[in-house]
Amino acid sequence: MKVVLASKNPHKLIEIQEILEQYDMELVLQSELGVDIDVDETGTSFEENSLLKAEAVVKATGLPALADDSGLCVDALGGVPGIYSARYGAPACVTDRDRLNHLLENLRTIRSEERTARFVCVMTLLYPDGKKLVAAGSCEGYIASEPHGAAGFGYDPVFYIPREGRTFAEMGEEKKNQISHRANALKRLCALLDMEKKQ
Repeated sequence: MKVVLASKNPHKLIEIQEILEQYDMELVLQSELGVDIDVDETGTSFEENSLLKAEAVVKATGLPALADDSGLCVDALGGVPGIYSARYGAPACVTDRDRLNHLLENLRTIRSEERTARFVCVMTLLYPDGKKLVAAGSCEGYIASEPHGAAGFGYDPVFYIPREGRTFAEMGEEKKNQISHRANALKRLCALLDMEKKQ
């Protein structure tokens, strides 16, 4: 079964492909089918935005679509940046580093033990007939007082995992992909696919 990943990111494709290959899915980027969609993320939750992306790709291709929406939720900031993680601090903040620095500035007076946070991911597999599978995953951590590590992207250099003793950006892709919010969401999606196969 060919499934279109609602993304232009080849790294995300490889990461997800490795986990879903056992389900006889041929996962392709939307760009491989000549589809170039930038969905207006008007939802008020990760689940709503994930579904909006999947619906747009199904409509454009007529094929099943897999979409995810993810972000960083910081408890001391009331869950911010949340669904706005990719555009946090806009329009002043343009780059990942701008957004990261903006986050650190907003947490400057918050004590380290109160900097609890989590990355959240919601994945939606939507079929052309309207049937959908929705799976959520998260990864708990803290926001470090300064960036550490050169791997990863976005907020990875300040997302510290106590049980690992390092940030996402210090542990490298292979380890991150075992414990990340996206990996946990994919595990739950796989469980739903297993249940579907048994029916």
